[in-house]
Amino acid sequence: MKILLPPSETKREGGTGAALRLGALALPALLARREAVLDALIALAEDRVEAQRVLKLSDRQAGDIQHNRMLRTAPTMPAVDRYTGVLFDALDAQRLDASARRWLGQHVLIHSAPFGPIGALDAIPAYRLAAGTALPGIPPLRRHWADATGLALADERFVLDLRSEAYVALGPIPASTPSAYVRVVTDTGRALNHFNKKAKGELVRALAETRPRARSAAGLVGWASEQGIRLRPALEPWVLELVVDE
Repeated sequence: MKILLPPSETKREGGTGAALRLGALALPALLARREAVLDALIALAEDRVEAQRVLKLSDRQAGDIQHNRMLRTAPTMPAVDRYTGVLFDALDAQRLDASARRWLGQHVLIHSAPFGPIGALDAIPAYRLAAGTALPGIPPLRRHWADATGLALADERFVLDLRSEAYVALGPIPASTPSAYVRVVTDTGRALNHFNKKAKGELVRALAETRPRARSAAGLVGWASEQGIRLRPALEPWVLELVVDE
């Protein structure tokens, strides 16, 4: 099973790891696409005013342009530790034991805009790039990533998709690949935005702590029932509903 997470706009600064090694990231078939995005981001960072406009940064956020300028030389840290925000705070990967973290590294991919899907323990620098950004010098990110990412995921046995719609568009899972998309809802089936990220982070933490051998949506639902987690099939055959209290 592979679990796809969205990234977060907010990230921890710094890191103690060596500089980025694109060839060492998960899904190495995406290397050429990654190189193209990094080259475009670094080139854009040379023009501060244009970078601020393209990346839609406020004056307070303009310091993030320096992160992009230093993408190939800045210190790194594991992706799951780099990202912050509601989902990653709920996952709280830094407090997981070594076995749980290894499980994250084997089963979790975080879908970033500059690198595509990367392993949870892949070492990355801080950066600034959103899914909807139009970078000068390369096609729109949706066109740049979608087909290549779909091919890279095509051989997975089962994919649990916890991404937002913007990142699903950057890498739709092929119809031939068994998968399930998770929607967070109330008992009545009403979709929730406020608790969406927190519930997904808690779900992934529970998976890492228990490390089930689920290889299908049905197996995942069975595991969730044993854990007291309300996960149920939706009307759409490819959707699972994660039920939370309002």
